[in-house]
Amino acid sequence: MNTNANPPTESAFSRFLCFGSDTNTAALNVFANDEHNYLLPYAQFLYAERFSNPALERAPDAPPEKLLIRFVLAEVVVLGSGLKSIERDLQKYELSFVKSADRRHAATLNTPVASVIIIFTKEKI
Repeated sequence: MNTNANPPTESAFSRFLCFGSDTNTAALNVFANDEHNYLLPYAQFLYAERFSNPALERAPDAPPEKLLIRFVLAEVVVLGSGLKSIERDLQKYELSFVKSADRRHAATLNTPVASVIIIFTKEKI
């Protein structure tokens, strides 16, 4: 029996989520591992590709999948497992944010995103 007067709300749980979707989103909010967040507009989205992580050959404990999301000025690298759902939201321009799981909670929540890295392909304007 839960004796807590205020049960956890969805917003309290949402801080553990690695990605979210919204049908009215105009930009992807990338919470990168460098502890910065970046808003990348879908108007500058070029393409994405999902494939097996090549690092798996060298390190068996590496995340099994890699998703590259390319924009005009930046490339977002997402490492994890089960990235198909992120790819599906991205395809519909509904992926509103992506971030890596807090390492303390990743195993218990079975979250798909292990790492999010952003690489700027052109100089910052």
